[in-house]
Amino acid sequence: MYLSHLSLANFRNFDGLKLDLPPGLVAIVGGNGQGKSNLLEAAYLLAIAKSYRTNVERELISWKAQQAAEAGPAAAQVNQAIISGEAEQAEGRLRVIVGLRLAPADGGWQVEKQIRVNGVATSASGLVGQVNAVLFTASDVDLALGPPSGRRRFLDILISQADRLYLRALQRYQRVLAQRNHLLRQVREGRAGVNELDFWDAELAKEGVAIVGRREEVVRRLSPLAAQAYEGLAGGEALAVAYQPSVVGEAMVLAVAEGRNAEVRAGLTLLGPHRDDLLLTINKMPASTYASRGQARTLGLALRLAEAAFLREERRQEPILLLDDVLSELDPSRRQKVLEKASQYQQVLVTTADPALISGAPVAPAGVWKVEPGRVAPYA
Repeated sequence: MYLSHLSLANFRNFDGLKLDLPPGLVAIVGGNGQGKSNLLEAAYLLAIAKSYRTNVERELISWKAQQAAEAGPAAAQVNQAIISGEAEQAEGRLRVIVGLRLAPADGGWQVEKQIRVNGVATSASGLVGQVNAVLFTASDVDLALGPPSGRRRFLDILISQADRLYLRALQRYQRVLAQRNHLLRQVREGRAGVNELDFWDAELAKEGVAIVGRREEVVRRLSPLAAQAYEGLAGGEALAVAYQPSVVGEAMVLAVAEGRNAEVRAGLTLLGPHRDDLLLTINKMPASTYASRGQARTLGLALRLAEAAFLREERRQEPILLLDDVLSELDPSRRQKVLEKASQYQQVLVTTADPALISGAPVAPAGVWKVEPGRVAPYA
């Protein structure tokens, strides 16, 4: 799979852009703050329907379009951002459009999202898994050193791109979790009876057991892929990846019942998939505690390469690789190895401020683009 065309309108600092992209290694060059990452953000948004850089979707709409929205109905035609792309795959061309429109709500503004795949309206969950992409960023160091939430997000996005049933179970679990937490607070405050938790306890355990089971299965397959990738990048060190559930599978039903009193006191659900973690060890030592910054960076790269390999195996087609300004933080040897691994995929989009960083790539770039404020042109 590869992205053959990307069009943007009122997205970040791009008022309008139409860009044809070849398969292979595509370098996107430009100074800091020019919009390189905006292009990869748009490409990834076509895969998972969310930005990897912000949870505030209004920030994705250009400032000019936001001002137009506030100017009134006469400017309604320009108060939205449009991200569209065409992905070439074995089954044919896939056309995806994501629209983000500012609409008035309660004296302020809200973002309405519309998604179409091959002209048919769908939801965000309906989009995920149709365009597979793996994103590498400098913040991937936090997969080793950061909080468990980042590792859970890594795992959830990976599995959701390969398994739509998992994504639906995850969405149901999150709805149940929100309802149960609300009810726990009501019970604590004496506004609801403790027996009202019975239904939500059962639903939590039902969805939780399914999520934990799928995560365990995927991590078993992911671990050797990550270990192989880490060995190829670092050499002489052994990486292991293990799933750490807060409660094991079928034991969740009993654990939920036994923990009810503590959860009522806390007003929160204290166990379940939302509290799980990945245990990452280097030479049997926990990476979160003992890894150096360099080891953590290499571990993050290894997890992303493992993610790409897993998706290739599971979906029987190659994901699009997006490398957002990660080369500058690598020594020449690791840079060469990462580019060599990435170049084995049908398409890899790489952003960099220094074109010299890709001069030693194992394959010649299929295209090099220069990004300047609001425009993209072939690199001269």
